[in-house]
Amino acid sequence: MQESRYVQRSNLDRLEIESEVTKPKRVTSGNKATIGRLFVLNLSSGQIFSLNTDGSDRKVIISGCRHPDGIVVDVEAGHIYWTDMGIPNVDDGSIERADLDGQNRTMIVPQGGTFTPKQIHLDNKNGKLYWSDREGMRVMRSNLDGSKIETLVQNGQGDKDRLDQMKWCVGITVDPSRGQIYWTQKGPDDAGKGRIFRASTEIPNGQSPENRTDVEVIFEGLPEPIDLELDVYNRVLYWTDRGDPPRGNTVNRASIDGKPKNQSPEILVTHLMEGIGIALNLKGERMFVTDLGGSIYSAKLDGSDKKTLLSAQGNLSGIAYAELGSSLD
Repeated sequence: MQESRYVQRSNLDRLEIESEVTKPKRVTSGNKATIGRLFVLNLSSGQIFSLNTDGSDRKVIISGCRHPDGIVVDVEAGHIYWTDMGIPNVDDGSIERADLDGQNRTMIVPQGGTFTPKQIHLDNKNGKLYWSDREGMRVMRSNLDGSKIETLVQNGQGDKDRLDQMKWCVGITVDPSRGQIYWTQKGPDDAGKGRIFRASTEIPNGQSPENRTDVEVIFEGLPEPIDLELDVYNRVLYWTDRGDPPRGNTVNRASIDGKPKNQSPEILVTHLMEGIGIALNLKGERMFVTDLGGSIYSAKLDGSDKKTLLSAQGNLSGIAYAELGSSLD
């Protein structure tokens, strides 16, 4: 794991909730109600905690993770999945699964099944998990039980290639309806060489992860892009960037239609302390963001109405949003 360039004092007991944050909204459908819930990874404490979208009811549900980085929620199956980076030069990354309350924890991709897994994405439609593997220099996927691990994109092989941070894959998202994957390659720290790529979820016939010809760069020259989220309905890509200000330590978005490279991404949120995780609540028109400085933020999708839900939480990495059902009384 890379050392953070921002050192955060660990103070897990301190929960600062801004007074103007509104209570989480309960939406009813028939005799059911759903309520938004966030799931967050704490890199420094090795914990996973959940909380309401107003910052209340914080609960640690998993402890004893090594270096957790990416997380997704499968509401229908009642599972969370998360990546564990392991120690990069040891090649011992893994992926685990547990129930929403943290029970029945199991490792589905064993240590060494992936090198340094980062952001992870759930394709429920096709029963697949996708993730970026940083030091592995690749994009991977598997079935939901961890079987049938595949490499879809491979940027290099061996220790010499691994030293080139331009080859490192970090963030990932998927458009299942169009059969496309998007991923970030952040480049060296604060170098302004970050890129976002797009390719098919299937390797073209007769080609390999190393030489596939359908990979396209849709954005380049970015400070240091990290995690991705896709609004598939409006065809808009959102991402965090932990590079130098003014374009770095931000949340950005841009259209993915037409010729994306011809547009300048819109900066939505600024002044992050090394922004990492991002999750979207499209129905509620809000985003949720984490940073290594230990804060969780909420904002409208256009970046307005930014609020700090919690701060001083340690070094935070991945975040996921889910609408959980509960029966009405």
